[in-house]
Amino acid sequence: MTATPTGAAVTAPGRTRLSPLLRLLVLTQLAFNVGFYAVLPFLAEHLGQGIGMAGWLVGFVLGLRTFSQQGLFVVGGALADRYGIRPVVLAGCLLRIAGFAWLGYADATWSVVGAVLLIGFAAALFSPAVESEVARQAVLWEEAGGGDRTRVLALFTVAGQAGAFAGPLLGALLLAVDFRTACLAGAGIFVLVLAGHARLLPQRLPGRARLRVKGGVRPLLRNRPFLALCCAYGAYLLAYNQFYLALPAEVERAAGSRAPLAWLFALSSLLVVTAQLPVTRWSGRRLTPRRSMAAGLVLVAAGFAAVAAARPAGWTGVRGLLPAAVFVVLLTLGQMLVAPVARAWVPDLAEDGRLGLYTGALSSVSGLLVLLGSSLTGSLLDSGLPAAVPWLVLAVLPLTAAALLPGRQGATRSGTTA
Repeated sequence: MTATPTGAAVTAPGRTRLSPLLRLLVLTQLAFNVGFYAVLPFLAEHLGQGIGMAGWLVGFVLGLRTFSQQGLFVVGGALADRYGIRPVVLAGCLLRIAGFAWLGYADATWSVVGAVLLIGFAAALFSPAVESEVARQAVLWEEAGGGDRTRVLALFTVAGQAGAFAGPLLGALLLAVDFRTACLAGAGIFVLVLAGHARLLPQRLPGRARLRVKGGVRPLLRNRPFLALCCAYGAYLLAYNQFYLALPAEVERAAGSRAPLAWLFALSSLLVVTAQLPVTRWSGRRLTPRRSMAAGLVLVAAGFAAVAAARPAGWTGVRGLLPAAVFVVLLTLGQMLVAPVARAWVPDLAEDGRLGLYTGALSSVSGLLVLLGSSLTGSLLDSGLPAAVPWLVLAVLPLTAAALLPGRQGATRSGTTA
């Protein structure tokens, strides 16, 4: 495949800048997350206090949202392969607008469930479409001499994290009015995204292979290197999910409340926004994809081990929060090494014309593993075992996942051939 005008704009021999399409897709991730996180972090409180739902029902609704999103990524990815990303992204934006508007006015359980399912399915359409196209265009950018494709995926991660940081701040301001205002503002952001993409997203995208083979699920299920990558990525996501399961309980034990959580989340976001690109440049020069992911998983394991080592001492107050802060820092550093590399690796393992399916499957398969693993983790945390034991078990999981990583990169960058 020729390495010119498709994936990157050439500025000088051997030097390239991101194409307008890649810049649009990176900004898309930023806008998506601003709109999403302006509403969703406040949903549980609204359902419990604003509507009066029981705690188990609130958890059920939040679980439905996750399932309708992560579980159906593979559907959105397959549709993007079949029809291209433009119609899938535009349809996802329309559904997200409708879902947020509906949620703002929903005051009965059935209505809330319908709105939340619509919001989740919208993301299941546009997210794998955008992510797979970013990966495809990143490979083209790499082949045009722009540098390691992982840097593009890292920039995509930074944009998403910046949106995740700004969204709750916007939502908190809007909640001074009411939850409906936050929902309508989120819908308004997606109206702008829809209008921008209807105008700027090309009808035909450079470097996109036409889908010649129907189906594609059976070859995926026989693709052992890809499934190994899914398992390793799933273990990372299960560890990352402890931000919302194990960490809050530890913070409440040490500080007497969960108030310090907001600062720890802000610390994680700030680290990603400021350090993701330097970390990616460093790892790209010194580490193969396999070693980068393995190093990230080891850092994640070290974060759990730090809490396990301090737990028997029973520290409280500021000193008691230090192990939690170390956990957040190490987990975030591990994320910087794992997440962009995993996404950049998928094109090497996917079949021709099936990058959307494989990108969606990475999220769906690993999301299923997280769903199963979270239930076991919750039971482990409530088991009454010595305080350090659950954290030690959680430390073992990413170390095991590192051993499951594929042995080498695929020889063919399948998803990118024209």
